[in-house]
Amino acid sequence: MLSVKEIKSSVSDEMKVFEQKFKVAMASDAPLLNKITHYVIKRKGKQMRPMFVFLTAKMLNGEVNEKTYRAASLIELLHTATLVHDDVVDDANERRGFFSVNALWKNKIAVLVGDYLLSQGLLMSVENEEFELLKIVSQAVKEMSEGELLQIEKSRKLDITEEVYFEVIRKKTASLIAACCAGGAASVSDDKEVVQTMKKFGELVGLAFQIKDDIFDYGDDESIGKPTGNDIREQKMTLPLIYVLNNSDLEVKRTLMNIVKNHNEDKVQVKKAIKLVIESGGIKYAHQKMIEIKTEAIALLDNMPNNRAKEVLLGLVDYTVTRKK
Repeated sequence: MLSVKEIKSSVSDEMKVFEQKFKVAMASDAPLLNKITHYVIKRKGKQMRPMFVFLTAKMLNGEVNEKTYRAASLIELLHTATLVHDDVVDDANERRGFFSVNALWKNKIAVLVGDYLLSQGLLMSVENEEFELLKIVSQAVKEMSEGELLQIEKSRKLDITEEVYFEVIRKKTASLIAACCAGGAASVSDDKEVVQTMKKFGELVGLAFQIKDDIFDYGDDESIGKPTGNDIREQKMTLPLIYVLNNSDLEVKRTLMNIVKNHNEDKVQVKKAIKLVIESGGIKYAHQKMIEIKTEAIALLDNMPNNRAKEVLLGLVDYTVTRKK
């Protein structure tokens, strides 16, 4: 299995060029905007999204081109805009351990910064007449909003079925990775079928990634950087919990529903809920589903060119399901 270091080093040259291009894409004549976007760039995460764009393009074409860099920048611009807006919506003061934009500069400025990033992405596509890329990424942003709203609507009633759960995470999380792979493919190929296959591949990887995140919430490892039991505290219905609610006896179901609805702030009760979900097979089931989805994703690359980029892309898929945080 490839290490994260090996995965990153395979696109390190592209990432260096991308970082420069992304800075230019975010630049503005307004000093305050530049100050804020500089702050945002410095606090970037794992940067898996551009990696998916570059690896897909390299697998199909052997190398990336200017259009590939624009695809990565467009996705990152629109994604960053949604994160800035999300923090305002959630009234969140932190993002990846740092102060969020709204915490430092207040909501009004944060919303305007998000709007600016969004318009920069749209302009970049229109100026270069890359309407296919714009369509791919705009579709993802639309689905992310729908997924978030669907989750809010359902979590109020706590009646999410497994089918609805997959619809939520497909839109909320998987649509963005799908856009990365579709965008990477569209930047080097006009073959609609190839673009569609890579979109499906990205969607499946995104689903597996989210299930892995859901499983983390039932662990007791604080090093993962996400406090366990968070999803229960926030009344989020994730796959392990949904499975147990649908496949356990009435007593277990009642106990869990009572904790999630009425005692989700009580540490002892949340621990009890975590224990119940684990003992009732919720984690085992979610893990099994994640592996099935990963296997389906890998099969989609069977007919793609065999090269180093493909090996690394498969390594990135492995990483999404075996990562420790």
